[in-house]
Amino acid sequence: MNKIKIEWEKSGGLIPAVIQDIETNEVLMLGYMNKEALELTQKTGFVHYFSRSKQRIWKKGETSGHTQEVKELLIDCDNDTFLIKVKQIGVACHTGRKSCFFTNLEKGEIVSEVEEEPKYNFMDTLYHTLLERKSADYKSSYVASLYHKGENTILKKVVEEAGELCFAVKDDDKNEIIYEAADLLFHSMVALAYKNIHPEAILNELKRREGVSGIEEKNSRKK
Repeated sequence: MNKIKIEWEKSGGLIPAVIQDIETNEVLMLGYMNKEALELTQKTGFVHYFSRSKQRIWKKGETSGHTQEVKELLIDCDNDTFLIKVKQIGVACHTGRKSCFFTNLEKGEIVSEVEEEPKYNFMDTLYHTLLERKSADYKSSYVASLYHKGENTILKKVVEEAGELCFAVKDDDKNEIIYEAADLLFHSMVALAYKNIHPEAILNELKRREGVSGIEEKNSRKK
């Protein structure tokens, strides 16, 4: 049997993976895999991805329990795209729908209903809500209006909230500190979602710095 040469370099180290229901042939979602994610998928028999927003490997269903059991793993003629046929446990989409493809592009209509209430942690839920606000009508919510106004408005709010937190700390008012810190965190998450960066990527960066002195860490960034 010939060993398949996967075009990792051509794909920048990430291969798109189309996920298809083994029983219905319905396309459930699109994810990305690096070498480690592929190896874990083949070793465990359950689909693993590399999250571009979280910047880490994740097993589908690690939070929700909605796992994808691999039934067949195929590669296309250019060796740069996977088609994975799976037994889907629960639903594939974070919205609680079976498939991530539920919006008619031309009409802008939702074509499938929520089957299960999403089972995600608060940060995941908030992040995905912020992503949805990016394409919502700008009059529909405060966050949608921020995205409509653009990057400068979003950044001005981050700076504004940072200043208000500083004043709250200066005034030594615990309740006000908590309130303003929440405002700053929220608007920082709006900015992160604007750039498609999951807050977990920030936590991963903090974990990377564990045990490293501040001086050493700053010097490493100058190289």
